[in-house]
Amino acid sequence: MGNPNFYKVFAGNSNPALAKAVVQNLGRELSTASVGAFSDGEIQVEIGENVRGTDTFVIQSTSPNANHNLMELLIMADALKRSSAGSICAVIPYYGYARQDRKVAPRVPITAKLVADLIEAAGVTRVVSMDMHAGQIQGFFNIPFDHLYAAPIMLEHMKRQFTDSENLIIVSPDAGGVERARAYSKRMGAALGIVDKRRTKANVAEIMNVIGDVSGKVAILLDDMIDTAGTLTQAAAAIKEKGATKVYAYATHAVLSGPAVDRIARSPIESVVVTDSIPLSPQAQACPKIQQVSSARLLAEAIRRIQSSDSLSSLFV
Repeated sequence: MGNPNFYKVFAGNSNPALAKAVVQNLGRELSTASVGAFSDGEIQVEIGENVRGTDTFVIQSTSPNANHNLMELLIMADALKRSSAGSICAVIPYYGYARQDRKVAPRVPITAKLVADLIEAAGVTRVVSMDMHAGQIQGFFNIPFDHLYAAPIMLEHMKRQFTDSENLIIVSPDAGGVERARAYSKRMGAALGIVDKRRTKANVAEIMNVIGDVSGKVAILLDDMIDTAGTLTQAAAAIKEKGATKVYAYATHAVLSGPAVDRIARSPIESVVVTDSIPLSPQAQACPKIQQVSSARLLAEAIRRIQSSDSLSSLFV
């Protein structure tokens, strides 16, 4: 990266509100790019400014519609590459296709690696993402990858909401999220719990057992993403049955597909706190249980430090 003050930030159509909030935190404006479509749906991109030799950043989540937004990112990167941009950093708050990060059955793809290859082939020279579904996906790239964590944002909110750490327990809704839950429980001075989940097929989960004493405690379910909310709401019901006084939930990425919002509304969960890595649907916005906190300051600070060649390690807490 070059001059810390000379760079340009572009955005696709996946999350314009977050992109505007990020550049506001940087004290600048979004650079001009026309990102539309031909009448048959093919994506059309035109960069509206001279970027020759310039460090560029593209803010684009691969959130629903995942395929369309991924193609927007790839085509924007290609347009910048062919416009002789000095560097292209893809800021992807939510990295889609990450759940298929290994072969769990015969004859299935590894889409997390496929998407990484596509991003590199499009001309991206660096990637920034937040709370990846699996941290090892960083290794799928042969370019620098900065993996940010929403922990500073979430912990700030938690510490304001929950002051009695003795009666608090942080619960992972599955075995895969134990490391994350342990880190939060340590910083909150709270106990740690795990829900043993047996998944029968994709998007269908059966809750089996709660590991840890939740009786008489306020439980916080912690996850990286909420898709159909089946796992989350079943875990909340299991925790309630074991005697928890109240159940709250925190998750970085609010995919909230299918029946997710209805399930949350009917569940024993008091509130669900998510970041704005994915924009909320009108239905989710109307749900009183769903609260959103901004990740713009974190992403802006990452961009600022990358451009200034400063360390990002203090953001990896």
